[in-house]
Amino acid sequence: MLIKDTNFIDLPVFIKGKVRDVYKVGEDKLLMIATDRISAFDVVFDDLIPDKGRVLNGISEFWFDFCKDIIGNHLITTDVTEYPMGLSKFKEELQGRSMLVKKVEMIEVECIVRGYLEGSGLKDYKATGKISGIKLPEGLKQADKLPEPIFTPSTKAKEGHDINVSFEYVKEQIGEELASAIKEKSISLYKKAEEYALSKGIILADTKFEFGILDGELVIADEMFTPDSSRFWELSDYEPGRPQKSFDKQYLREYLESLDWDKTPPAPRLPKEVIEKTRAKYIEAYERLTGKKFIP
Repeated sequence: MLIKDTNFIDLPVFIKGKVRDVYKVGEDKLLMIATDRISAFDVVFDDLIPDKGRVLNGISEFWFDFCKDIIGNHLITTDVTEYPMGLSKFKEELQGRSMLVKKVEMIEVECIVRGYLEGSGLKDYKATGKISGIKLPEGLKQADKLPEPIFTPSTKAKEGHDINVSFEYVKEQIGEELASAIKEKSISLYKKAEEYALSKGIILADTKFEFGILDGELVIADEMFTPDSSRFWELSDYEPGRPQKSFDKQYLREYLESLDWDKTPPAPRLPKEVIEKTRAKYIEAYERLTGKKFIP
């Protein structure tokens, strides 16, 4: 079943993002639904990627459990039969693509960790020799592994693009203690996941997290190490100095770069082949990372 919108849910809307729709469940819980929408260059496409929402939901659920020794999370259950307020009647629509979570006070920082040189970090490095004010060795090539993972936060834009900022800026905004905590947790999470992914033949090049406060404790929320929030590369094909074979949206981005499109709405229609290959990459990431067979 393809899910483009979730208007069948008769609950107050908390937020509707590019991919996830979130509803209020009472005063202290939220229902997060991962749709099959896909976005690139901050534009949401009309075409859907079959099973994408279920893949994203399943990968996040896996990582929330895998990393719980480092930090807690906001997940209550993914079993729709346990959902309150009559939501279990939507089992067919929601099972596998939704989470009942605790409502947390979100920290307005995108917490990005980079272990390899790519994306906007590569552009910054080429221009300044730095990423988010962090000086890097000279002579690095595209996709080179960095000496150590670095924390390169950005603002959380309500609309448009996030803006890369320095760690000093984050400390000024949320205080040194909290800023240091999210930096330390971000790097610890990245290191654990990177080591695990390598054991599955996958390089975790970079990723982003969102944190919040729940009952006075720092927790991780939203999604975790998904193909929407991370760059995953094929280890067996890894070769610095060029773009890498990926398991994320990079395939779609590279296709879009070949078009005469200015990256503003409306988005172009996606050919069937691009939709099918994108779906296949998401499913391969799910199966290799979780060790489970994806059931369509």
